[in-house]
Amino acid sequence: MRIVKGYITSLWDPELIPTGVKTAAFVGSLLFLINHAPALLRGEMSRERWISTAITYAMPYLVNVYGQYSYRRKLMADSTPIKVPPQ
Repeated sequence: MRIVKGYITSLWDPELIPTGVKTAAFVGSLLFLINHAPALLRGEMSRERWISTAITYAMPYLVNVYGQYSYRRKLMADSTPIKVPPQ
């Protein structure tokens, strides 16, 4: 549960946000073009499609921040000194 709370907190971490936003803008735009451009050009964007569009941009952000958060946790775990029992 601590990992989930840490991840949720990391969604608003000022160090992780810029990369997450850039990734969401790029990947989200590509996915939008693939999935919704024809409907947009035909004027068929319904409420459900706009909700889907929001999710299309949110998912790359969530995945990117999770990757950064996981990597940060791994680095912190690797830098933890190993306790050697006294001899």
